[in-house]
Amino acid sequence: MSRPETVTLVEVGPRDGLQNEPHPIPAATKIALVERLADAGLGVVETTSFVSARWVPQMGDATEVLTGIRRRPGVRYPVLTPNLKGLERAIEAGADEVAVFAAASETFSQRNTNASIEESFERFAPLIQRAQEDGVAVRGYVSCALGCPYEGAVPPQRVAEVAERLRRMGCFEISLGDTIGCGTPLEARRMVARVAERVPPEHLALHFHDTRGQALANLFACLDTGVTTIDTAVGGLGGCPYAPGAAGNVATEDVLYMLDGMGIDTGVDRAAVVAAAHWIAGELGQQPRSRVAAAESTCSA
Repeated sequence: MSRPETVTLVEVGPRDGLQNEPHPIPAATKIALVERLADAGLGVVETTSFVSARWVPQMGDATEVLTGIRRRPGVRYPVLTPNLKGLERAIEAGADEVAVFAAASETFSQRNTNASIEESFERFAPLIQRAQEDGVAVRGYVSCALGCPYEGAVPPQRVAEVAERLRRMGCFEISLGDTIGCGTPLEARRMVARVAERVPPEHLALHFHDTRGQALANLFACLDTGVTTIDTAVGGLGGCPYAPGAAGNVATEDVLYMLDGMGIDTGVDRAAVVAAAHWIAGELGQQPRSRVAAAESTCSA
């Protein structure tokens, strides 16, 4: 299979990126980040997460953020909803696309959601049914697709089984997550190929963290598998509170630099993303974590 001519980037920085930041971030800052990314040409910007503020305090302002954004025509603004209560809050706030997350590791599922893999699916069933009744699209995540911080290696077959089940339950797309950034290119390619035997590649996405500096190489290795959607985070934001040592998501601007150099179209303005990376890093009191943002030090506000 040849490499794609176009790739869709799903920007997860405002949600997956900011949820693990240690200090409070004003809702106005989150809203401004979402709008900057949409203005840069990103067609999908994961905006927030309707989770318990007790467990994820950084997402306690989900309703304020989702209702406060200026929606750009043609841009999707999905939100994470781990349970039915979260879905109901999201629908009340105007969500028309949500995401649920399962794990390919039993231990990680227990640590992350206080539920087994099977119990997680039992929770998803009424959520997905309600979403479908309300015309809300549902995306699925599979965590630990290339390894678990507690169990080590995760068999690709198990990843495929979880992904297929999410697809059969009604998820229009399944994002395969290297949650701890432990995968290498051949491992990533083998995993995606195995999952693609059960779920058509056009319904898959890649979500790779860059803990060991392998994310770009892993993505490159998977570009000819038929998967044309990649999750990224501006400035390399991110981490995971339930995966000790996990670094941020692969940086949007780093992926753009690679794809631009390969002649693969994304419709995204890299300079605008770099500017957004510098802006949000300044708001957080840090430097952007990506190589491209450091090299292309455009700090226009």
